[in-house]
Amino acid sequence: MQIYTSKEIKEADANAASFGMDTFTLMENAGSGLYRALAPLLSKRDTIAVLSGKGNNGGDGIVLARYLKLNGYKADLIFPLGPPQTKEAAQHFSYFQSCGFEAAPFDREKHYDWIADGLLGVGTRLPLRDDLAEVTDWINTRKAKVAAIDVPTGVAGDTGDADPHTIHADYTFSLHGLKPSSLLFPSSTYFGETKAVGIGLPHTSKWKVWSEEDVIRSLPERSGNVHKGTFGTGLLVAGSDDMPGSAALAAIGAMRMGIGKLSVFTESGARNVIATLVPEATYLKRDFSKRLNDLGQKFAGVAIGPGIEPDEQLESFIHGVLKEPLPVVLDAGALHKRAYPKRTAPVVLTPHPGEFSRMAGIPTGQIASDRLRLASAYAQEHGVIVVLKGQYTVMAFPDGSGYVNTTGNSSLAKGGSGDTLTGMLLANICTYANIKEAVANAVYIHGACADLWIRENGSATLTAHEFSRLLPKVMHQLETAAKDAGKAPGLGNGDRFIKR
Repeated sequence: MQIYTSKEIKEADANAASFGMDTFTLMENAGSGLYRALAPLLSKRDTIAVLSGKGNNGGDGIVLARYLKLNGYKADLIFPLGPPQTKEAAQHFSYFQSCGFEAAPFDREKHYDWIADGLLGVGTRLPLRDDLAEVTDWINTRKAKVAAIDVPTGVAGDTGDADPHTIHADYTFSLHGLKPSSLLFPSSTYFGETKAVGIGLPHTSKWKVWSEEDVIRSLPERSGNVHKGTFGTGLLVAGSDDMPGSAALAAIGAMRMGIGKLSVFTESGARNVIATLVPEATYLKRDFSKRLNDLGQKFAGVAIGPGIEPDEQLESFIHGVLKEPLPVVLDAGALHKRAYPKRTAPVVLTPHPGEFSRMAGIPTGQIASDRLRLASAYAQEHGVIVVLKGQYTVMAFPDGSGYVNTTGNSSLAKGGSGDTLTGMLLANICTYANIKEAVANAVYIHGACADLWIRENGSATLTAHEFSRLLPKVMHQLETAAKDAGKAPGLGNGDRFIKR
């Protein structure tokens, strides 16, 4: 499921036209695809209202209505705002009439089992006009199931902005690919279950939803002639005498995720606590005046930050680490506003919205509604990978590409969850050849653990130390699925629908 802005959709349409696939054909493809996606949810007893607007989104609705009627469904095509105004939509309405069908009047008293929202598309300008708001309010007061075409009327295409009169859809069928607003707030709360519907165009987006199939495909093989050195030695710089738990949780995440060897660079008081929980690691007395090559080992990757208060000594140590040719993960106390040197090895930043606000100088309130664009702009400007945490965690890369994660739930909103993710990221940057897959798989699996938890437990009850037993179960299912070519039961949301 790739993600497209409204500008990219227009460019895709223009490119299609230059190769001979005109708007009329694209509209036909959209309507037929909508029918194939919607029909399995319907019964022949259902009554269906297809509400079409004056533009091309309404044209998609006209084609959908034709397919429904030709296949024996009790569907009414309704123009609550007036007849179609674009040339291609008008042509499709003529075709609809040539099949022996006519539009139905907008009867506010008639009951429908389903309503298809084809009023506006990704080019919506907010706020909604009064005549549109009256229609959307009518839809929201019905007991019918609502299926939105592309986006629910009332949300913007590219941001999380939403009108107070926005339609609350049960399902949204996004044409060609998902739109950013389906993964932003508050707009995503109006989409219901979301599925992408192909319209016959090649995919060109640099952004996509990272799926279970992607994880299974990219899991590194762990068989044959291997040893602990095969899976890398990582350095975890974390914890303090006051916060030893942060380092312990990150170390557990790294070990359970499959790192070969782990060294923990921490304060003496914290070491005794952490070692009882992670006896497999080695421990180094922390002295920020030391350089990496003073620590007596060669490391495949470094993670810095959980359970550490920022100060000048830490900042100096980070600057020294960034001069070394190895991947680095920065979290918690290691995150703040700074410049990053140009380097060949990746830097992964893992802020929550509050930390990202401080790093980027952007008010927190603006981040939720524009996460993809803001994270991508920061990643490209600073040459880093940004893992902007939260529901629909965003992973933005320096080349302008990115992934969005759909696993996870509110049970992760608890102290220590992010520390565990940092350890998992450390393990992956030490063992994966592809940094994008390393980051995306850690984020996906972290969320899948939370999804596994709430199948049998209350969402409020998850604590970060539970990852020590959740991770083995999730990894077993993924590894089994990889061996069985995807036949194992799903862990997350997969590619079929994004569920809210």
